[in-house]
Amino acid sequence: MDNKDQTPQSPVSQNNVPSSRTPRQNWLRAVGAILIVLVIITGVIVAFYAVRTNIDSNDGSVTKRETTQNDGNNAVTKEEEDIASVVSKVSPSVVSVLTKSTTSSFRGASEQEGAGTGIIVGKDGYILTNKHVIDGANNVTVISSDGTSYEDVKVLGTDPLNDVAFLKIAGVSNLPVAELGDSTSIRVGQKVIAIGNSLGQYQNTVTSGIISGTGRPISAQSGETVESLTDLIQTDAAINPGNSGGPLLNLSGQVIGVNTAIIEDAQGIGFAIPISATKGILKGVLAGKSVERAYLGINYLPITADAAKQYNLSVKKGAYVFSSDGKNAVVSGSPADKAGVKDKDIITKVGNIEVGDRGGVSSLVAEYAPGDTIELTVLRGGQTMTVKVTLAAYTS
Repeated sequence: MDNKDQTPQSPVSQNNVPSSRTPRQNWLRAVGAILIVLVIITGVIVAFYAVRTNIDSNDGSVTKRETTQNDGNNAVTKEEEDIASVVSKVSPSVVSVLTKSTTSSFRGASEQEGAGTGIIVGKDGYILTNKHVIDGANNVTVISSDGTSYEDVKVLGTDPLNDVAFLKIAGVSNLPVAELGDSTSIRVGQKVIAIGNSLGQYQNTVTSGIISGTGRPISAQSGETVESLTDLIQTDAAINPGNSGGPLLNLSGQVIGVNTAIIEDAQGIGFAIPISATKGILKGVLAGKSVERAYLGINYLPITADAAKQYNLSVKKGAYVFSSDGKNAVVSGSPADKAGVKDKDIITKVGNIEVGDRGGVSSLVAEYAPGDTIELTVLRGGQTMTVKVTLAAYTS
């Protein structure tokens, strides 16, 4: 039977089989091949320079730098971390105080420049420094740690019984304020840090040491003026000329003292005013009042083992209300007189703080402002009593 309606099948050649790849797939294949070539070329280049570098490093004409294994400079101790943290925290609150004063001599008038340090204690521009830093100055400039210079600076006043002064920068409102600590709880051997404008040239120089002693009395000389200071903190943290007025800090970054004096013929002996002895005046200053110091109105002798033996006292620390010139040790009409304090009383506490290692009567009273009422613990004739005293403002 003939299949005339069927189309004859012709042989199919393998070379004529149509390709199943699309143009897109061909393009991707070409890109892949190019990338493979680039990777090979890159590998050859890297290998070449590695060999070249190795050859150069083995060049005997170049002396290799000897390195130290386990470099100890990279090891940071806890103490270093603490000091760095304190410096970072407090430095913005430490300023340089530059002064100009006019002096007269047989050669005529001349201008002298001085330098010290200050502590920002009020965000509105209140600065705490030493009295001897600004003594006799007719121009005061304050320079902050970031280099900002303040020319409009007023001296608000000074403490009549201590080496403390207060300044005010005009027209500022947001300065970084230092945190004040409690100097009545410090201890000998405690780690401390000092920051100041050393030698009037090296701003915010940092030194560290320990508290070497407390309750130290000294006679400090500035120019022709000699001032007797008591209850000072002794430290071996280096305090150089220009550091005066700067902070002595604990490891929490709190101000515990105001650096004030050095002994020129000694090394590692510096002194700071306990910060608590400035708080009474500061309280009034920050309230916009004048610089006034609280006044008790007694003459007293700090009790030591020798004094206790000499005067046959029953205690070995405290304040013996006594006048060596035979006059009444209690000033007539003074706050102490009105409160009933008597000659030969022994004051053992001011408030709840023991008189002695934690501060003398003068420093402890200076923590309060005029008008404050405080309690004194008094030993009289073997009996202990408490008297209330309303403090007045000191008048010279």
